[in-house]
Amino acid sequence: MNPPLGFGGENVASLFTRIIEGDLPGHFVWKDPVCVAFLSIGPLKAGHTLVVPRAEVDHWLDLDPETVAHLARVSQSIGRALFRAYDPLKVGTITAGLEVPHVHFHVVPIWGPRDLDFDNADSNVSPEVLSAEAEKVRQALRELGYSEVAT
Repeated sequence: MNPPLGFGGENVASLFTRIIEGDLPGHFVWKDPVCVAFLSIGPLKAGHTLVVPRAEVDHWLDLDPETVAHLARVSQSIGRALFRAYDPLKVGTITAGLEVPHVHFHVVPIWGPRDLDFDNADSNVSPEVLSAEAEKVRQALRELGYSEVAT
């Protein structure tokens, strides 16, 4: 699928494609040939991670079933790491895709339903805090034996 067209008809990569390609910073915790996972810059809770396919597709219904299954498996792996790192009551997932036109699964440690309310997102988290949280998630992934941990 092609990226959206911008003013003048040029292709405009999504915010997530720009992060994946290294044009914008990201706090990566997972990288494989199909997808990446990095921390949200507007987290609902510490450790809030986005699982994003490398292919720029706007709606998850447009993904092939194998990619959806892969994203679900990676989200489950990230969820296990979040359990290990944060000891939440549950780990929640949301696939909304309203804020960025590029499929992404939100994986969030939660203690109650309000923890998945985007009105509670923290838009003032420093890069230093995100870096420390990313390392906490990467460490948990390593301890669980995953080889796809981002470096």
